[in-house]
Amino acid sequence: MRDLKIAIVHDYLNQMGGAERVVAVLHKMFPEAPIYTTIVDRNKLLPELQDAVIHTTWMQRIPGILNKFKLYFWLYPFSIRSINVKNYDLILSSSSAYAKGVRKGKQSLHVCYCYTPMRFVWDFETYMESIQVPRFVKRIAKWLIYPLKRWDKNNSKRVDRLIAISTIVKERIKHCYGVNAPIIFPPVEVSRFSVTEGEPEDYFLVVSRLVSYKKIDLAIEACSQSGKRLIVIGDGPDRQRLEQLAGDTVTFLGRRSDEDVVRYMQNCKALIFPGIEDFGLTPLEVNACGRPIIAYYGGGALDTIIAEQTGLYFEEQSISSLVNTINRFDQYDWDPQYIRQHAEQFSEHIFIERMQSLIESSLKSREINSTIPEPEGSY
Repeated sequence: MRDLKIAIVHDYLNQMGGAERVVAVLHKMFPEAPIYTTIVDRNKLLPELQDAVIHTTWMQRIPGILNKFKLYFWLYPFSIRSINVKNYDLILSSSSAYAKGVRKGKQSLHVCYCYTPMRFVWDFETYMESIQVPRFVKRIAKWLIYPLKRWDKNNSKRVDRLIAISTIVKERIKHCYGVNAPIIFPPVEVSRFSVTEGEPEDYFLVVSRLVSYKKIDLAIEACSQSGKRLIVIGDGPDRQRLEQLAGDTVTFLGRRSDEDVVRYMQNCKALIFPGIEDFGLTPLEVNACGRPIIAYYGGGALDTIIAEQTGLYFEEQSISSLVNTINRFDQYDWDPQYIRQHAEQFSEHIFIERMQSLIESSLKSREINSTIPEPEGSY
């Protein structure tokens, strides 16, 4: 692939989440490849992306775009189509929304790493739960999802290879786009974490943005009712409501440094992961510290947790179901080294190997198909 002209395309670079960490690894794989995106917030750029060549669109010049970027959802299709990557041999898009809609040249191979089909149009009500906007804005937004859904589905047909990040996302891609996508799990930076000696401290842990769909209220009420100590790290619009639900055994620490978060992960009894996520990096980061997980039986957790070995599932998203699982947690003998080894199966170098293999096989398949003569009478 050294002779290929490669471009990386991402929806928007204005936060430090799991998707942005994937972009950082793609940049590590192809450091000479420029990154194209709709907008970028340089103050929220991961350190690994500081040296990257990043091209933005005309949306970057909209006043206040970095703070209100979700309200401009109807402009992103026009913005992404204005990106010119037609002269690139290989286009790697990293997308949960718009980047897969970038226009490519006839000779280009477009590989899309898909975090989920566009949540805004395929699961509108759930998406809008976490956004605080006036009711009339939600009504207008709902009218606009229908053309966006058609646009998104048509874009999926132009992508040469769609990759899913988990089993649940693979199922959504099949349902929404009719494509049977392979799965490559996102990279976990396991080298940042280590197992500490000694027994864990007597607390359970939540590390999350505090928004309603994460179901953090289940963890708070379950620990409050059962008298278990819970430490909550993170902030968000749901914090005030959650603090009102909390009993005396629950402590909110807000945002903490990476070093502090790792220390709390290393010393907790277990991480509680009560929501449904597309994948979920945090449980594997805690596993990389040798600590188990208590997770709801759904979403990406089904791909990352080995029941009764690296964590426990609770079957229903209810307080009673979670309380029952918490109460039987101490019955198990958890092996920190085994849990750590499990997390290493999701490491960055494995992600790189699998991505390189898929890209190379796609390129070879494209070359073979291009040399097969068309049958007589074809158009």
